[in-house]
Amino acid sequence: MEWAERGIRVAVILILAWIFSRVTRRLLAQFRNYTLRVIDRRHEGSTYEMEKRATTLISVLTKISTLLIWLIALVMALSEMNFRIEPLLAGFGIAGIAVGLGAQTLVKDWLGGLFILLEDQLRIGDGVVINGISGSVEEINLRTTILRGENGAVHVIANGSITTLSNLTREYSYYVFETTLAHSADVDKALAIVERAGSELAADSVFGPLILSPMEVMGIDRLADRGVTVKARIKTLPSKQAVVGRELNRRVKLALADAGIDFPPIPR
Repeated sequence: MEWAERGIRVAVILILAWIFSRVTRRLLAQFRNYTLRVIDRRHEGSTYEMEKRATTLISVLTKISTLLIWLIALVMALSEMNFRIEPLLAGFGIAGIAVGLGAQTLVKDWLGGLFILLEDQLRIGDGVVINGISGSVEEINLRTTILRGENGAVHVIANGSITTLSNLTREYSYYVFETTLAHSADVDKALAIVERAGSELAADSVFGPLILSPMEVMGIDRLADRGVTVKARIKTLPSKQAVVGRELNRRVKLALADAGIDFPPIPR
């Protein structure tokens, strides 16, 4: 009977741990939504940016709280089964010292992840380049950061190994437009076409909301052997530069073709 009672108490502890973990997840999700509503009412910064920030922090807090709940439940369950947990905890302490001495890389990764979160360097959904690897941030853990490349590849990067980090989507993005025209092309006419395409894109009902400011036409960027390179850039919402840029390229290509403006001949 005694073992049956202990088994029931252990089962109750595990069930309560499962309930607490679910409730904690739900409370953190509600806290995230409440914070976003307050920010939206006060107009404190970009809602989109704060949503990414909140998603990142809540994701990490959920993992940490779940781990702590189940560790406490495990210790309580072992205690109910009359296991002496004091030697076990002492063993964990000694093992922890040994692991700490031999796992400096792991500690470095954890510290790197902690500073990434505290300094708000990355958020889930950001487009970044880390150590020369580009992709979208799918997950941020204390030890690793996970990127999804444009080709679908998943890149797992240890936080302690990050030496260079470029965030391409913080607050806003730019699409840099470049094209090379033949030396014989009417460059002034081509620049006017590019500027007009940018204005029409900003007035479009689909793409206009993604654009934050009028396109900057920078003019002739280079004189090369093959032709003349013209350059412009357009400011967009974070992560929307590729969508806007593809449509801009399409419109400029059609307009240049209609105007009879030639591209350089293909070298043989």
